Amino acid sequence: MSDIKVSIEVPIYNLEDYIPRCLDALVGQTLKDIEIILVDDGSKDSAPQIIESYREKYPDIIRTFHKENGGEWSARTYGLKEAKGEYVGFIDSDDVPEVTWAEKLYNAAKEYDADIAFSGYDRIDLDTGKVVAVEMTQYGKMMKEVDWNDDFIVYANPSLWNKIYRRELVKDSEFLPFRGCNDTLFLIRAYMDGAKRLAFIPDVLYHYYLRQSSQIHSLNTKDIENLKKYLLVMKEYSKQIGRYEEYRDTYANMAFLHLGISWAFMLSYDPNVNLRKELKDITKYLNENFPEWRNSKHYSVFHCFPKGFKYILIWGVHLFYKLHLPVVYIRVNRFIRDIIKKEVKW
Repeated sequence: MSDIKVSIEVPIYNLEDYIPRCLDALVGQTLKDIEIILVDDGSKDSAPQIIESYREKYPDIIRTFHKENGGEWSARTYGLKEAKGEYVGFIDSDDVPEVTWAEKLYNAAKEYDADIAFSGYDRIDLDTGKVVAVEMTQYGKMMKEVDWNDDFIVYANPSLWNKIYRRELVKDSEFLPFRGCNDTLFLIRAYMDGAKRLAFIPDVLYHYYLRQSSQIHSLNTKDIENLKKYLLVMKEYSKQIGRYEEYRDTYANMAFLHLGISWAFMLSYDPNVNLRKELKDITKYLNENFPEWRNSKHYSVFHCFPKGFKYILIWGVHLFYKLHLPVVYIRVNRFIRDIIKKEVKW
């Protein structure tokens, strides 16, 4: 059995200006029984030389790999197959984890015998350095059993970098070949493959930097079609393993939340898109493939209103879709984000 407690994988593609600050935080981790797996995905700048210089300086904990460009998803899958630790986590090379990231997540995972451990994180505007949001701190310190009847599964943030996974649970998983939402589908796959216990700590352990070139400003209709395709791939996988009936309603809720709310909103930033047509197509897709979204108990007045403002907003978006008026939600959210400069997190 490996003595490595946490394997930390970092896909690398360019971003030479940001890599050193990320790697400095990783080599300074307070948990010493770690390995850092750096996968260069065919970078065109000095990133390969930078990561090799870190490997030469820290040969006991850093392993480097170089491959032809295949996309972030392929680099993550490559690194996952190389991991040897008891747990595995994923870091983006332009972000910065706290030096206690691995230790605190690992300790939480061990304390609760958890399959996945979650921490808090913040979002920082790269240009101004301003913290624009703090997330995943609201649960405090706790353990939660996975329950497909609980909408907690729907709303627990799926981002890769604020959590670690028991490697035995995910070692045979692969990231799907499209950009964006891979973290969501990876987490769903972990649930399907038997994740039972989730540990949460409120500490902000990860700093996610927002850049103007980020996905919210570059999502297009091809990305939407890919998400539709791979939602169905995961649906088919659940049938193959005999778990579809168990999680059908929850998965329909996830499909609506990510496709109908989050991605539809990001698509609105594409000036070339026919937004009304795309929203109509999204609604048609959900009706045909995930019809449970329309009458889900988790979007009812009785469920949402007692749970607070965020859930009331989601109830409102759900209502707009049922009234064939999703464009109203998009316009209101764009006003809040672009004019008032507030971010609504779902």
